[in-house]
Amino acid sequence: MLKMKDILDEKDDRLRMISKEVEFPLDEKDLKNIDLMVEYLTNSQIEEKAEKYNLRPGMGMAAIQIGVPKRYITIVEEVEDGFDTYVVINPKIISNSIEKIYVEQGEGCLSVNRDVCGIVPRYARVTVEGQDIDGNLIRIRAREELAIAFQHEIDHLNGILFTDYIDPKNPMKDAEKYRAI
Repeated sequence: MLKMKDILDEKDDRLRMISKEVEFPLDEKDLKNIDLMVEYLTNSQIEEKAEKYNLRPGMGMAAIQIGVPKRYITIVEEVEDGFDTYVVINPKIISNSIEKIYVEQGEGCLSVNRDVCGIVPRYARVTVEGQDIDGNLIRIRAREELAIAFQHEIDHLNGILFTDYIDPKNPMKDAEKYRAI
């Protein structure tokens, strides 16, 4: 089971690496990492388990956050009757809306262990293409929170943290240009 100490902190230079494309078939280590990432994200969103195992709640994780510089991400979205789980290998955003949004309470990140407020402009809707764990082509259309999660995790694969988007002199800069969610 992954613990908070297994997740790289924002001060770790590895988070600035550009992750490498993944070749198929996936090796056992990558399959195990994916399972651990999904398990962490799921447990972190279940209050009793998060408390029991001392997990910070998270919705998404990129492989680089556990020190693996490979292009794969996992997202676990809480839905009405449980969780929707997304595992995308070599993800790319292939289309996006014109409309941009931002998280009113501020984005969070398992690698950023502090509260950060500020505007992080994101597309309201994106289409992500990539591969599943067997190498099959998949396409996911996401909106609102899920779209933000995909953009956030794909940024990690490119060495970008959400804090990079925030103007340190004026964290709420251009708020009127975007819709708050």
